[in-house]
This record gives sequence, C-alpha cells and structure tokens, in this order.
Amino acid sequence: MDSNNWLKQLLMIGVGTTSLVAEKIREVSDQWVKEGKINPDQAKAFVDDLMNQLKSDQGNNFEAQMQRQMRNMMQDLGVARQSEVDELRGRIDRLERQVRDLENKLWR
Repeated sequence: MDSNNWLKQLLMIGVGTTSLVAEKIREVSDQWVKEGKINPDQAKAFVDDLMNQLKSDQGNNFEAQMQRQMRNMMQDLGVARQSEVDELRGRIDRLERQVRDLENKLWR
C-alpha cells in the first residue's frame, strides 16, 4: 500500500470523526436550547468549550497515535530503526579493522 495514501486515509478518518462529534455536540446543544434547558449563549459556550477540549486532547493523542502507526508501518516495511543501523555500523567498523589487521599480517 502506498504510504502517502495510507497517511491521507488516516488523516481523513480523524477529520471525519471530529466532524461527526462536532455535529452531534451541536445537535444536542440545539435540542437543549429548544427544550429551554439552556440559553443560546450557554449552548455556544458549551460547544466551544467541548470543541476546544476535543481538539487539544485529540491533537496530543493523534500525534502519539501517528508516531506509533508510523513506527509500525516502518517495521512492517522492514526499515531498520536508528539503533539497529548504529549497531550495524559498529560491527562493520570492527570487521573492517579485523580485515585490515589480517591483510597487514599477510603482507609482512
């Protein structure tokens, strides 16, 4: 699967979920206004507060989820982590040193 397409789909799911929640929150607040439970100013403040909290929470959670998803995707694709690359570089350096030492012994 194309990683850009996957990322776009994930972002669209997040946007769609947020839009659906916002729509439902507005519906509930409109219903409360019609029933006289709250006035329109209170409804607006209620919706604004919930949306701000949702955006804040979702932003933090979304970023953590994206990082987890990206790590999982990279692992599924077989991309090495930086620590693995660093370990392999160290092993290659040691092997190159050993080869040089053996070559030097042969030429003496």
